[in-house]
Amino acid sequence: MAMAPLPITGFALCNGLGPDRRAVRDALYEGKCGLGPSPIEVPFETVVGAVRWALPELPAPLAPWSTRTARIAALLLGDLQAPLEALRRRWQPGRIAVLLGTSTAGADVTENAYRVYLAEGALPRDYDLFRHHTYGAILHVVRTLTGAEGPSWVVSTACTSSAKPLATAQRLIASGLVDAAIVGGIDTLCAMTLRGFRSLDALSPEPARPFSSERRGLNIGEGGAFLLVERAGDPVALLEGVGESSDAHHISAPDPQGEGARLAMARALADAGVPASRVDHVNAHGTGTRLNDVAEAAAIEALVGREVPVVSTKGYTGHMLGAAGATEAAIAIFALTEGFIPASLGADPVDPKIGARIAVERVHGRFARVLSNSFAFGGNNVSVLLGAPR
Repeated sequence: MAMAPLPITGFALCNGLGPDRRAVRDALYEGKCGLGPSPIEVPFETVVGAVRWALPELPAPLAPWSTRTARIAALLLGDLQAPLEALRRRWQPGRIAVLLGTSTAGADVTENAYRVYLAEGALPRDYDLFRHHTYGAILHVVRTLTGAEGPSWVVSTACTSSAKPLATAQRLIASGLVDAAIVGGIDTLCAMTLRGFRSLDALSPEPARPFSSERRGLNIGEGGAFLLVERAGDPVALLEGVGESSDAHHISAPDPQGEGARLAMARALADAGVPASRVDHVNAHGTGTRLNDVAEAAAIEALVGREVPVVSTKGYTGHMLGAAGATEAAIAIFALTEGFIPASLGADPVDPKIGARIAVERVHGRFARVLSNSFAFGGNNVSVLLGAPR
């Protein structure tokens, strides 16, 4: 049975392109790259999508929880002030969920604390594992800043971490357990991810070029995105369907035929009761790695054909890992509300093995439905179908 569309009543973004929704939108429209030198010293060449903007301090009661992750959350919530106030007027605090995703949590703080330990023989006196590193820390900050008191948890499924909570929000609202959910994800740069992807030979020394025949791998990015999903409200977009699959093909490589990716997209469409012919655009996972791009493009071509424009925005922001799913769902909303699809930065010349239509230039038009893809290690796949208000 198809799920009823749910209003997305607000969204906010912060990443290497800018500190708020408008700045990110403008950079995408103008084709500006948000990648640059890494603020973390590593013994190899790469570029990253760093948040280089001033972050707000937390209110005094939350000062012990003050980390880069928490301050990015505060920045995002500040950009959501008006729709968040409207949400709180509509629903009781116990009926508002907080559903977040991350892959790094507070790894950046713990890495810094460990450096101090190596140099001085003791951890910093103000370092607190629970308040600075754990998933519970960011939940506490967001719940406190928003007043939400409903079901709350954090998902960590690598690169689908902040896409899966959209499915959770859908299920919790459909079951009658909540009326609204603050959904999203945040990841910050840390040495663990930079060195880890370098060890997999997946990290590019230059800005990533997803779907290009000249691609050399991915870049790591940081930042976050929040979306407000409600049972009823004034929508900027509709959450129409979410599809999930787990092909478990390999611990890090995708199924070469993209079968898990295709299944996730097909399930998102089935969840909404929408045929593939109604999809106007695909915001691809598109990491810029040799294996991912070909497999995903094959899945997209098999499902929606060769005419639907496909874009990866990781050439703008880098791969934001646990924040990628929510970020790219939010970016997909721009196609629905602004009538443009950004160029797939760096894709030209497109790999001749790719049959899907990669948009190497900005595309203007009316886009009623967009699929936003997120695929993770272990074959954990999520596709989100977003629709224009109607």
